[in-house]
Amino acid sequence: MLGLPQQTEVKKQLPKSAIYTKFQMNNAQKERIDSDISKLVIVNEILPSTINIAAGENIKAFFVVNVLLKNKKYDERNIAMISKLIPQNILFILEFENEIQLAIYHTKLIHTEWLPKDNTKITLKGLDLDAIWENLVKSIAFDNEKSEMWNEELSLTENIIRDDERQKLEKEIVRLKRQARNEKQPKKKFELVQQVNKLKKELENNI
Repeated sequence: MLGLPQQTEVKKQLPKSAIYTKFQMNNAQKERIDSDISKLVIVNEILPSTINIAAGENIKAFFVVNVLLKNKKYDERNIAMISKLIPQNILFILEFENEIQLAIYHTKLIHTEWLPKDNTKITLKGLDLDAIWENLVKSIAFDNEKSEMWNEELSLTENIIRDDERQKLEKEIVRLKRQARNEKQPKKKFELVQQVNKLKKELENNI
């Protein structure tokens, strides 16, 4: 999948029952995962020996896990929880019918938009696995649409935190604008517009 080198391909199922047992999940957690996920399969192992690239200082290997979803509107907490429980770096391929999302947990769960399953490819770019992993995270968090948001002076984690703050500001601006439109009292409406303008300035400084 994803056009990755053939020598990285594997097919190792991750039984949900084994995950439940190993991590001692409660019934609510099990039911939440069962409602969203039908199967998890490791489809690629990215190792120095399989791609002939040096291990990084932090990343010695990472895995690609295909997650077959029961619902397109899945609960992101399930993927985030699995990623945090399994002590490996994982690129998730979230699959529903003929579409996929690529997802990685890095300070939070980040993912692409829905993409065509058969036409989506990724490139392993970097001189070692640290660089390859960072470029993967960057490509998922900052796709073509958001590439201008990337700040070369900041680290990967700092860029993601900054982008998260930007998204929160944008959502709050939308909420306050809606509230201002529906507000009948002129004084309150004016206060809401002032708050919107203040947040817009913060957003400009964030970008």
